[in-house]
Amino acid sequence: GPKVTYVPPPPPDDEQAIFARYQTGMNFDKYDENIVEVSGLDPPAALMSFADTNMCHTLTVNIAKAGYSKPTPVQKYSIPIILAGRDLMACAQTGSGKTAAFLVPVVAQMMRDGVTASSFKEQQEPECIITAPTRELINQIFLEARKFVYGTCIRPVVIYGGTQTDYSIRQIKQGCNILCATPGRLLDIIGRGKIALHNVKYLVLDEADRMLDMGFGADMKKLVSFPDMPQKEKRQTLMFSATFPEEVQRLACEFLKTDFLFVVVGHAGGACSDVQQNILQVSQYFKRDKLIEILHSIGNERTLVFVDTKKKADFIACFLCQENIPATSIHGDREQKEREIALRDFRSGKCPVLVATSVAARGLDIESVQHVINFDLPSTIEEYVHRIGRTGRCGNTGKAVGFFDNNSDSHLAQPLIKVLSDAQQEVPVWLTEVAFE
Repeated sequence: GPKVTYVPPPPPDDEQAIFARYQTGMNFDKYDENIVEVSGLDPPAALMSFADTNMCHTLTVNIAKAGYSKPTPVQKYSIPIILAGRDLMACAQTGSGKTAAFLVPVVAQMMRDGVTASSFKEQQEPECIITAPTRELINQIFLEARKFVYGTCIRPVVIYGGTQTDYSIRQIKQGCNILCATPGRLLDIIGRGKIALHNVKYLVLDEADRMLDMGFGADMKKLVSFPDMPQKEKRQTLMFSATFPEEVQRLACEFLKTDFLFVVVGHAGGACSDVQQNILQVSQYFKRDKLIEILHSIGNERTLVFVDTKKKADFIACFLCQENIPATSIHGDREQKEREIALRDFRSGKCPVLVATSVAARGLDIESVQHVINFDLPSTIEEYVHRIGRTGRCGNTGKAVGFFDNNSDSHLAQPLIKVLSDAQQEVPVWLTEVAFE
């Protein structure tokens, strides 16, 4: 394809913008009711408040500024485990604070061990590498990291595809302690000799099940097999996701030390109970009418619509605009600049409807998304759990509607029933019948 020339605008640098956040919802305290299981030998005791760790003053101040008043269950258990130097695999529902669960202790340890401010040089030696499957998610993790390192000499950098490679290299050369990267761009930059791995103490896989499956598994194996990447015994490996299918748990063991700990908050792979789920029987031909009907009934509330193909994302967004419903789309074939504009228009409310493929299914944290509509249900139940988790985050409530077509979705009937009942949602009688058939 043509040479990519896009250079993303620099993130705002004033303190207010760095610490911008949205409000926790009325169900925030409900997280504490989740049962937490920790498997593995000698897990450290859970943390009851952020003040209980002997983190340095700057980090404690930054945690407060970022609006973290008390740890959520995944933070209570993960932070002490990571501070104790243990490897971790953690599974907790969408929107329950997993990003801070790994960033806070990693930054705390870097400050405790004394990080050298990395100066301008051709090859940088980051202490921490964080990798995630999509550009939007890795950028979000980077913006979160900026909060916790504020006022310290730790420099986070983000690199991802769809942007000019020279721009990524310039960002890294200026100094890099925490490197947030998508797999493709990360391997490219290592291949160009701009990153040395011998200093890596922390390797974080966010959305770890996606990072280890068919999508990025080969890239992750390549990453850990570089000659200068410390062996798993010599680094700390941390994996986080809302879903961890058993076959992925087996793959994960190749990357983790044998004494790793596994934290599960609530049901492994369960949906967030703050999302009211509704599955409707809608055949392919009636989906557009049903979508219009629902969007008219909910007015201007922010809504994410998931479809199964890139072409359909553009088509449905265009169709909605013709129906006087301001909509935009995001998918892997749109240029990075267009993806960023689409997200910005959605966040600002200029386009209250965002039509997306699964590129927006994981990790994206957008304030006041009240509805998720699965115009097309995904092929796996894990993807369904991630998609509906774009609403009902951080103790807020949300609604999710799924269009179920008997011809294409019957394989999802049984796992859907389990997800609905685990989250105390009503299971339609007809869905049970489809499952039994």
